Amino acid sequence: MTQYGVEAVGVEILLLRHGIAEDARPGQPDADRALTREGKQKLRALLRRLAKADVRPSLILTSPFLRARQTAEIAHEVLAPEAMIVPARALSPGSSAQEAWEEIRLYSNQPSVLCASHEPLCSELAGFLLGAPGLSIDFKKGAMIRIDADSAALRPRGTLKWMAVPKFA
Repeated sequence: MTQYGVEAVGVEILLLRHGIAEDARPGQPDADRALTREGKQKLRALLRRLAKADVRPSLILTSPFLRARQTAEIAHEVLAPEAMIVPARALSPGSSAQEAWEEIRLYSNQPSVLCASHEPLCSELAGFLLGAPGLSIDFKKGAMIRIDADSAALRPRGTLKWMAVPKFA
């Protein structure tokens, strides 16, 4: 069965907001802000907990910004050392949920795609995937949401499965 000319295939989408990052120094580009030690520790603790729950992305997409790349690398190390990390400009600050979804759709052959990104894009993308674009989500730094999309159609129909925040770890 197809919808909008795309074969109906389900995909698990894991939206991961980057961990706590350093404040920008004078003259430092926003894209060059790194995770703090605390940010890395909290992120690792949550991801270790999720690894025990068998969270295993088959592919990791990441914003090219340093803090998101570092977040993706930690997710790779803790959750899925066999997964490939792929830079995705559509996960950068200022991108739209539609742009991010178009990027994710390219990998709809993967059973589980983790997206390391930023706010407000993480919340906007979650709302888009759930068919609720005005949805308000308190998406903490280092938090992860799992949404199962029923297909890679132009307009996905997703189901929220869970949300995990660093405080749980």
